[in-house]
Amino acid sequence: MSHETIYRTLFIQSRVALKKELLAHLRRTRAMRRSRHHAQKTDNHGRITGTVSISERPASVDDRAVPGHWEGDLLFGSANSQIATLVKRHTRYVMVVKIDRKDTATVVDALIENARRLP
Repeated sequence: MSHETIYRTLFIQSRVALKKELLAHLRRTRAMRRSRHHAQKTDNHGRITGTVSISERPASVDDRAVPGHWEGDLLFGSANSQIATLVKRHTRYVMVVKIDRKDTATVVDALIENARRLP
């Protein structure tokens, strides 16, 4: 019999809330039981707030006619490694920069430093 079966049985018998006498004997002293996936059932779980749809971009973005526009991305690898990529939209020139840490200041400083080396 698993611990999950025991907990489920105790909570079902006592109609979701446990009595104080039983709480003292449990490893986790919760009076109310929630499933592991309870937090994932909210409407905003795993969503970025304040996003703008890609279909709402101006038409000038799609035709790549305006020089000087860049697209950036931050990629995370294993063992806490990360790189930043910048792509110049008009010429498709790609700049890849190794980043030591993923905080904003480090990423911005590394990109500015690398952009100064451009021809």
